[in-house]
Amino acid sequence: MTGYFRAGVFAAAVCAALAAIGAVAAQVGYRPAAEELALEPVEQPLPFSHKTHVGLGVKCKDCHAIADPGFAAGYPAEATCMACHAAIKTESPHIKKLAEFDKTGRPVPWVKIYRVPDFVWFSHAAHVEDAAIACASCHGPVAEREVLFKEKKTSMLACMDCHAKHNAPNDCDLCHDPG
Repeated sequence: MTGYFRAGVFAAAVCAALAAIGAVAAQVGYRPAAEELALEPVEQPLPFSHKTHVGLGVKCKDCHAIADPGFAAGYPAEATCMACHAAIKTESPHIKKLAEFDKTGRPVPWVKIYRVPDFVWFSHAAHVEDAAIACASCHGPVAEREVLFKEKKTSMLACMDCHAKHNAPNDCDLCHDPG
């Protein structure tokens, strides 16, 4: 056997073992400690109500654009917010703080609530644009929230369950670099 063939066999065996472990863990309800859901809202540098903004007709992608190559849905530029807030709630101390971020060119240091590990390849474009998966599928009913907290799991098991539900592939190298 060549070294490459043995490495390939080993990689396939590891993937099969991980898939089997994942299937068993899913059946018994195992949840890694790091995957606990947040029961408390995350404190942000500025208060922001998704419920209020969605009620005004703002859509997810109006603020969270998916730029090429599509891995992340970004945060809005402060100038985007100020397009309305230059005239709306201008006396609010929070809007004044937002205006200062915009004026100085510094981004608001939002605290990320949902993330996947750095070793996981994830594309918002593939999920939102190509597969037409609703944002709420992974992020919960954000449109109903005054403040956000992690209420949906982003673990490998949660992703694999969703892929199975949507008949999407669950191959290891779909999300993990085999290199």
